[in-house]
Amino acid sequence: MLPKSVQQQLAAPLEQYDSMELTTTRLQINALRPTDAPVLFGYRADPEVARFQSWRPANLAEVGDFIAAQASADMAEGWFQRAIRLRQGGDLIGDIGIHMAAEVEASIEFGISIAPAWQQQGYAGEALKALFAWVFGTLGRHRIHASVDPRNLASMAMLRSLGMRQEAHFRKSLWFHGEWADDVVFAMLAQEWSSHRG
Repeated sequence: MLPKSVQQQLAAPLEQYDSMELTTTRLQINALRPTDAPVLFGYRADPEVARFQSWRPANLAEVGDFIAAQASADMAEGWFQRAIRLRQGGDLIGDIGIHMAAEVEASIEFGISIAPAWQQQGYAGEALKALFAWVFGTLGRHRIHASVDPRNLASMAMLRSLGMRQEAHFRKSLWFHGEWADDVVFAMLAQEWSSHRG
């Protein structure tokens, strides 16, 4: 257990989660909207995207329910989802999921999806740099990590380019889409992010 003074330093007010809106050179990261449902369903139901994601919506109604649930999600503890939009025009091009833990010393987990039409243009890396700056700067957290299917070579290369390091490779550890799948964990500490940026 961390000393109380350290916990107070790390603890971010709840409104810092609720108002999470990040802006980069090309992107805006903000709340999902009901009007996003058709686009979100379009790429999340795409087999090439769904192959490496745990959630593959069955229909548009399921996506609508998911977006509605996000409006009341407890962002201070548990998973919440944010839209990734083009800064110019506001088009939805992907989404990012963040798992917050109640304990301020705990690691934060994330997952990211980019629609196929917008892949290989640096948008995922740009969004994650903004996320890391928010997690380590605004929230003052210690560690962030992601779980990746090792067959997703592009994602692993992107995470390495951001300065994340592979910490584990669990063999056949997940029953995923009807088969046993490996799970690779990448992580980064606050001081590593500072060094990587420098």
